[in-house]
Amino acid sequence: MNEIEIGRGKRARRAYSFDDVAVVPSRRTRDPEEVSIGWQIDAYHFALPVMGAPMDSVMSPETAVAFGRHGGLPVLDLEGLWTRYEDPAPLLAEIATLEPALATSRMQEIYRADIVPELVSERLRTIREAGVTVAGALTPQRTQQLWKTVVDAGVDLFVIRGTTVSAEHVSGRTEPLNLKRFIYELDVPVIVGGAATYSAALHLMRTGAAGVLVGFGGGAAHTTRRTLGIHAPMASAIADVAAARRDYLDESGGRYVHVIADGGVGTSGDIVKAIACGSDAVMLGAALARATEAPGRGFHWGPEAHHPELPRGERVEVGAVASLEEVLFGPSRIADGTTNLVGALRRAMATTGYTELKDFQRVEVVVSPYGSD
Repeated sequence: MNEIEIGRGKRARRAYSFDDVAVVPSRRTRDPEEVSIGWQIDAYHFALPVMGAPMDSVMSPETAVAFGRHGGLPVLDLEGLWTRYEDPAPLLAEIATLEPALATSRMQEIYRADIVPELVSERLRTIREAGVTVAGALTPQRTQQLWKTVVDAGVDLFVIRGTTVSAEHVSGRTEPLNLKRFIYELDVPVIVGGAATYSAALHLMRTGAAGVLVGFGGGAAHTTRRTLGIHAPMASAIADVAAARRDYLDESGGRYVHVIADGGVGTSGDIVKAIACGSDAVMLGAALARATEAPGRGFHWGPEAHHPELPRGERVEVGAVASLEEVLFGPSRIADGTTNLVGALRRAMATTGYTELKDFQRVEVVVSPYGSD
């Protein structure tokens, strides 16, 4: 690893964001219609390698159903407004009209309401009855409290998602979640994260997780870099975790753990680069919050935005650019990478000569001197 001296007493490894890298065309091109972008994790196959982020601005039970029918994997936030209120629509409308200076404090008040286990079951049942693969997300802190309710509701995939999730959390105040034992005893596949380093990801893979989410504070609604000084540039983070996947495949005798980019994947170009760097799929937040059907009504936020003690995110205006179908499949009416995400991925793969996602992970990538241009 090449390190840079940032002062006499400190050296640092150079890391790269999506804006720092570019995919290089090869000698061969393909027909975009012959490109396959299907993705399978455990027994579940999806037409798109895309997960809908468990954020109230992105996924409601209704948008989860619509997204699932389009071929993606929707994940509902089981600690969000939909599990705290019978009808959160008026509160979602209020959040969209809040003055920026008041948004954080008012959202803290709104999210102070208790989670209702019966609503957890009801929301998951709504998705299941629509014939869509059911996935719900909890933070590690809530998993021990609510996991049985989630499993009893018939969830297909269980997501444990936090700003960062460790296989070795240490606490002198409470007994931490034993991920390895939890995953072993659970009868459904578990996707867990975020992780942003080789070692953290390898430890999570050893717990038996079916997938690892890659990212730390890099999403459009995060302010983690400003509040905690912590950030993991996504191109390097994905490449590091992909290396952990390769080594764990050998270590485990052939067990493949899926790498899912979660954070900083805001445009179609970011999706292309995430897979080129080694991810099997992407989790989209802001990119889907731009759909006219999204519950955020042109605004986007995550659970970090209403943390009761130390908010590390904010409500951001992303705008409503097109319908969910146009965001995913086009046609595009703007040239900024916010619509026809799937068409852009197909074209990028075809332009570089690849027809399969796994093969596209081997595409040549260069450090780009052009920054974000």
